[in-house]
Amino acid sequence: MTAKTLLLVEDNPQDEMLTLRALRRANLANRVDVARDGQQALDYLFREGEFTDREGPDLPAVVLLDIGLPRLSGLEVLERLRGDVRTALLPVVILTSSDDERDRLKSYENGANSFVRKPVDFADFAESVARLGVYWLATNEPPPGE
Repeated sequence: MTAKTLLLVEDNPQDEMLTLRALRRANLANRVDVARDGQQALDYLFREGEFTDREGPDLPAVVLLDIGLPRLSGLEVLERLRGDVRTALLPVVILTSSDDERDRLKSYENGANSFVRKPVDFADFAESVARLGVYWLATNEPPPGE
């Protein structure tokens, strides 16, 4: 069995660093790949563009997806993922600093599995990310065939 991978889609370098640090602190040894904009995330997931020869499993165990991304927003990425049979069941957690209720509603309408607001305090942020990582990488059982 291959190790589960997590895809973090985050354009803010500080939030990326904090997320990676929180996952390490939770003792999750899983591979974490990072995409820094919406188009790069789609290229990674569909093995296109710079990721045509990407090594590793076809799909990650979970995608942590920010909403406010360059090129394509997180909501546009989510809509594309749910519209493709290859990624329709891929777990996607919206991890965002947005407190706009429309973003939360649109995320769920587009098929998000979870919506998590990034806490401002690092300790709270690290705890939230650690819980997400443990749940999606160690506890959750994916659909058959994944």
